[in-house]
Amino acid sequence: MSAHPLSAAPGSGWVYLVDDDAIVRDALTFLLGSRGLAVLAFDGAASLLAHLEQAPQPVRGVFVLDVRMEPTSGLQLHEALIALGLRNPVLFLSGHGDIPMVVEALKKGAFDFLEKPYSDNTLVDRIEQALAVEAASLADNAAAMERQARLASLSEREREVMHRVAAGKLNKVIADELHIAVRTVEVHRARVFSKLGVKSAAELAGWLAAG
Repeated sequence: MSAHPLSAAPGSGWVYLVDDDAIVRDALTFLLGSRGLAVLAFDGAASLLAHLEQAPQPVRGVFVLDVRMEPTSGLQLHEALIALGLRNPVLFLSGHGDIPMVVEALKKGAFDFLEKPYSDNTLVDRIEQALAVEAASLADNAAAMERQARLASLSEREREVMHRVAAGKLNKVIADELHIAVRTVEVHRARVFSKLGVKSAAELAGWLAAG
């Protein structure tokens, strides 16, 4: 494995570059590093997978894989990444691309397939777009996890009150339905608002509908 000196700490994730041709690997590492991208370069599938075993989770970034590698091709490496549960964007590079290969890669979720020779700008642009997609996906996942955590923090009674408040029911009506005091409803209502980070029944209804 090698990382070019120009590679800085990633702002939106690493570019995991895998190519068994040292000359191509070094040239691409220099190109991407000179454009401000944080690059980790590997000489094959084995070295990348060994690195990922020790990498912090979740793995942030995108994979740029050469198709024609020995003993493990880029397509086989992609399958190994999927088996590990990694759904980061994958860009394939190949000088021998054909339609069946492209179709197979895209069906398995590849972000793009660039056939050599490609322009430096095209490659960098697509990698930056892939990083943006991956960053958005991470943000969505983080938001979903926070949402689940907030809901999980509610007691069963708070959930009962929450749904009735979101439906627009008055505290007295909720108290009658749940056979509890109006003051108790007010306390539960306040706790629901605090735990979910909302300030009104309308905002609560919108928060629930967004899920």
